[in-house]
Amino acid sequence: MKVLMFGWEFPPHIAGGLGTACLGLTKGLSRQNVEVLFVMPKASGDEDQSAVKIIDASNVEADFHALEYENYLRNIQFLGIDSNLVPYLDPESFEYEVNEYLKGRNLKSTISYKNKYNFSGKYGVNLMEEVARYALVAASIARDQSFDVIHAHDWLTYAAGIAAKRVSGKPLVIHVHATEYDRSGENINQAVYDMERMGMMAADCVVTVSNLTRNIVISRYGISPQKVVTVHNAVDFQSYTDLNIEKSVREKVVTFLGRITFQKGPEYFIEAAAKVLKYCPNTRFVMAGNGDLMNRSIRRVAQLKIASRFHFTGFLRGQDVQKMFAHSDIYVMPSVSEPFGISPLEAMRSGVPTIISKQSGVAEVLQHAIKINFWDIDELANSIYGLLTYPAMAKVAGKYGLEEVNTLKWDNAAVKLKKIYKEVKNVEM
Repeated sequence: MKVLMFGWEFPPHIAGGLGTACLGLTKGLSRQNVEVLFVMPKASGDEDQSAVKIIDASNVEADFHALEYENYLRNIQFLGIDSNLVPYLDPESFEYEVNEYLKGRNLKSTISYKNKYNFSGKYGVNLMEEVARYALVAASIARDQSFDVIHAHDWLTYAAGIAAKRVSGKPLVIHVHATEYDRSGENINQAVYDMERMGMMAADCVVTVSNLTRNIVISRYGISPQKVVTVHNAVDFQSYTDLNIEKSVREKVVTFLGRITFQKGPEYFIEAAAKVLKYCPNTRFVMAGNGDLMNRSIRRVAQLKIASRFHFTGFLRGQDVQKMFAHSDIYVMPSVSEPFGISPLEAMRSGVPTIISKQSGVAEVLQHAIKINFWDIDELANSIYGLLTYPAMAKVAGKYGLEEVNTLKWDNAAVKLKKIYKEVKNVEM
C-alpha cells in the first residue's frame, strides 16, 4: 500500500509536536509495509528518509490547467496572519519574517502555471497564501504519482489533500492534531475554522489524536461520529540516549516546556510558582519556549517578585530538550486545551515526575502522571509542593511513569492507521 501524505514540517527542522508526530507515524507505517510519499512545502535535504520518501513542493511545477483550480487560486483571499495563527514564532522571529516577506513580495509571491513556487515552509505573514499555493502543487503531485490513499496533517494541508483527492479520485484521510478552539479558545479565526471544517467534510475519515479532540470535531464542526476515529499519539525513543548530566544548581527545578501561548496555560504555571515559592524558597522554575505571551509572562513574573527564582530559556530543540529534562525534578503541562501532548512522554522517559492538565489528550493514556484541572492554581501548587517535599512520592512517580511511557509505541498507532487506510480504500473501490 502506498500513501501520499501532506505535512508542513518534518524533523530535524520542526517548530512543535506536529513534525515529531509525522516522523513517528511514518516510521511505524514503514514497519507495517506501508510506503509513504511525504510532501512538505520546503525540504532542507537533511530529513530522515529511512522510512519515507520526501517530496519538496518547492521543486514541483504547478503545470496543470484545470479551470476549477485556477478559479480556486484566484478566489483565495490572502489574509494577514495575526498572532494566534503563528504560535511557533516568537515576536522577534515573526517581525523578521514579516520584513523579509514584504521586501521580497514581488519576487516570491507570484506563481504562473508551469512554474515553481518558492515556499518558505514557515509560519509567517504569508501563511494563507502558501496554503493556497501548496494546494495547487498538491494537485500536480497527485496527478503524477501513483498511490492508494491521501493523508493530510493539520489544517495547513487540508486544501492540498482536497485538491489531490479531486485530481486522483483517491480516498482522503485528514489528521486533526489540533483545532482552532485549542489554539484560540472561543475567539477563533473564522478563516482557519472554515478551512478545518472544509477538510473534515471532504474527508473519508477524520483521525483525531485523542477522544478530547474527537468530541470537539463532532460537537463544534458538525462531523458525523461514524467517520471520526481516535488514534493516540506515541513517542519514539530510539534516538534518545541517556544523558549523564551533573546538575549545575542544588535547588529543585520545576519545568514548563512548550509554546508560551494561551493554549499551553503558562499563566497558571507562573501563579502556582509564586504560591510554591512561599513554602519552598529554594526552588527554581523554568519556562522553556517562545510565544506571543512571552512578554506578558515576563512582566507577571516581575510583578510577583519571583524573577530571581524564575528563568526563561527561549525555544529548545533536540538534545537541549533532553538536557532540560535531565536538570528537572518536576515537569508541568497546565494546558488549557491540549489535543494530545508529547512533551509529558518525553519528560517521563527521562524519569521526571509529571503533572498534566485533565484537559489534555495524553491524560487519556497515562495512569502515572498527576492530573489537575488547568484552572485550579491551588491544586497545581499543592501537587508541585507534594513532589518537592516528599521524595518517596516523586521517586514512585518517576519510576512507574518511565515504565508506562515505554509501552506507548508508534507501531500501535500505525496498525490502526493501516486498518483505516484499508477501510476507506475498500469503500472507494
